[in-house]
Order: sequence, then C-alpha cells, then structure tokens
Amino acid sequence: METSRDDVGIVIRSAFLKKGAQQKLSLFALTIISIILIFAETIQTKPLDYLRSITKDIIYRGSVLISSPAVGAKIIGNSVKNHINLFNEYEELKRENTKLKEEAYDPNYIIYENTQLRKLLGDQNSSKQNLVSARVMIDKQSVYLNSFVINSGSNRKIKKGTAVLDGKNFIGRIVDVNFFSSRILLVTDLNSKIPVIILPTGDQAILSGRGTEQPLLDFLPENHGIQIGDKVYTSGKEGIFSPGIPIGEVAIDNSQFNVSLFSDISQILFVNINLGGFE
Repeated sequence: METSRDDVGIVIRSAFLKKGAQQKLSLFALTIISIILIFAETIQTKPLDYLRSITKDIIYRGSVLISSPAVGAKIIGNSVKNHINLFNEYEELKRENTKLKEEAYDPNYIIYENTQLRKLLGDQNSSKQNLVSARVMIDKQSVYLNSFVINSGSNRKIKKGTAVLDGKNFIGRIVDVNFFSSRILLVTDLNSKIPVIILPTGDQAILSGRGTEQPLLDFLPENHGIQIGDKVYTSGKEGIFSPGIPIGEVAIDNSQFNVSLFSDISQILFVNINLGGFE
C-alpha cells in the first residue's frame, strides 16, 4: 500500500496558503517531513508497511467517526420531519372524518323523513284540492310569535293568504312570499284571526291565536249550544279559505271556549299548501 504523491502536494499547497512568520516556519517543517515521508515510502520493509497500514486505518476510521454526528443529525432530522408530516396527515384525516360524520344522516331520520313524505303524497293524491308540499326550515314559536319559514315560494306558485295544512288539518296561512321561501302565520299566533264554524251546532266564530297551544273562540253567539268535543272547521266566510278544512275540537279552560288542535304544531316538519282551485 503506497501513499500518493498527490497527497503530499496538497499538504504543501495548503501550507503555502497560510500567512505569518509562524506559518512559514511550519511550512519549512512540513516540507522536511514530506521529504522524509517520500523517502520512507521508497523503503519496503515489514515494520514500515505495518505502520503505514495502521496509520491509514486510523485516518479512515477517524474520518468515519468524525462524520458520524453529521450523518446522525441528518437521520434524526429526517425522522422528525417524517413524524411532523405524519402528524399533520393524521390531523387532516381527523378533520375530514369529523366533517363526514357531521354531514352523514342518521338512517332512522331518513326512514322517518320518507314516512312523512309518503304521508304528504298520500294526502295530495286523496285530495281533490291543488296542494304542494314544503319543508319547514325555521320554526319560530314564542308567546309573541308563532310562525314557520318554509323552503318554497313563488317558484311553486305559492301566494300570500293561501291556507297551510298539516296532512288535512288547517294550521295557518301564508303571510309573506319570496321566490324560494315563505312565512306561515300559525293559528296560535297573537295576530291570527280565522273565521270558523263549529259542528254540529253550526255556530260561527273567530278563532283567535293567543300564543299558547290552544287558540280562543271569539265572538260566539249569545245562545250557542257549543259543547266540549264539538268539531271546528274553516267556514270559508269572506272567501279567504276553502270551507270545511278541519282545525280541532272544542275544549273549555277557565270558562273560556278554546280549540284543541288536531295537529301538534311543535312536531311538524312538512306542510301542504292549498293553492286553491282543483287539480
């Protein structure tokens, strides 16, 4: 194994690049050592061969040892980077999973919704009147306001003043129409006044909302024969609504004649709107 003369040349050039008196002295010493090494390289004896081999092994293994921290730092850096990327991918997948869960419908709700839609279609098929269906988007119910906002408007030929039904039961009327939405004033609202007829007596009255579940029968005749359980229908008076739409039955509370509605307004998801006329 021989030492290349190029290595010696590199050492000499490096020494010349250093400046200062002390460096010049070192350069002279390096030159002498280089000459000795070159001369020693020409001597082929086993002791020198062993010494050269040991020296080279030390240099080679030393370079590997010195470079180990840099290599290790690079490996650690790549591991940290991969870990961060993996963590970011995990967080992204977790967000997507949460979003999918929020968007997913409960099968039980879909079954219930289909049942409600089938009921609406059945009501429309069995009715001779011109009905369209709509979903309740907003439910505003309080002491002072009882109304629905539905997802249909003039795009479905809905007009202000038309009757709104739950199945076949009257629950309110359209009071505001937009292109894709409408607002329903429910019979329980304080501003609701509906002309009705009570059967079997045939007495007529005004059904007035009062912000509670049971609207009040106003303007009853003095000598009426109304009793608990009598049925209340729209009278069709003044041509506002079709006559004979069922609303509820008479109930008495604190000597007042109220109407217990056939429909539970708090449970309504879909409604039928009576457009008037016949199909």
